[in-house]
Amino acid sequence: MTYLSLIMATRFLGLFIVLPLLAVYAMHLQGASDTTIGIALGAYALSQMFLQVFFGKLSDKYGRKHIIAFGLLILALGSIVCAMSDNIWMLIFGRLLQGAGAIGGVVLAYLNDLSTEETRGKVFARMGQFIGLSFAIAMVAGPVLGAKYGVPFLFDITAILAVLAIILLYLKVPVAPEVQHFENSAKISEVFKNRELIKVYFSG
Repeated sequence: MTYLSLIMATRFLGLFIVLPLLAVYAMHLQGASDTTIGIALGAYALSQMFLQVFFGKLSDKYGRKHIIAFGLLILALGSIVCAMSDNIWMLIFGRLLQGAGAIGGVVLAYLNDLSTEETRGKVFARMGQFIGLSFAIAMVAGPVLGAKYGVPFLFDITAILAVLAIILLYLKVPVAPEVQHFENSAKISEVFKNRELIKVYFSG
């Protein structure tokens, strides 16, 4: 379970590491404006928000591990697109792709499947610690590496980290047991009509 937390932290490290420099970097891209730069900054969160539920549904059907690997591949692809961007629209597309690898909920479900009620609190707390540490590292390493090698290099690092996370996933993370959480499978339309869940979506 520590490896799953590390994979989650690795993904966030890749997303966080560009944040201190992205707005300044985007200013010099063709077509950049205050609005488009703002969209580029938040684009990954937008696609992540919309696709989180669908990735969870797919992981129930095809298995957590394969869907996490698929999401990490999308993150790597989006990062490569961002690194190659010479205009703001290509950067926005790359950021949308980065967020489209919406595996956060799947990782949480995976941790839930692997843990017991007695250990679940500690497991999730550890994951939070890993993510917090990745944020702290990114805020320091991002400006240092970006200033020396350029922002595209940071996107390259994100792609590499995503690939390494896939390798770690298949080498170290055990297959999740099949857990039936509900008697009947929930329909996507019902999930989006649930008032309590809608509150969670908007808060996200």
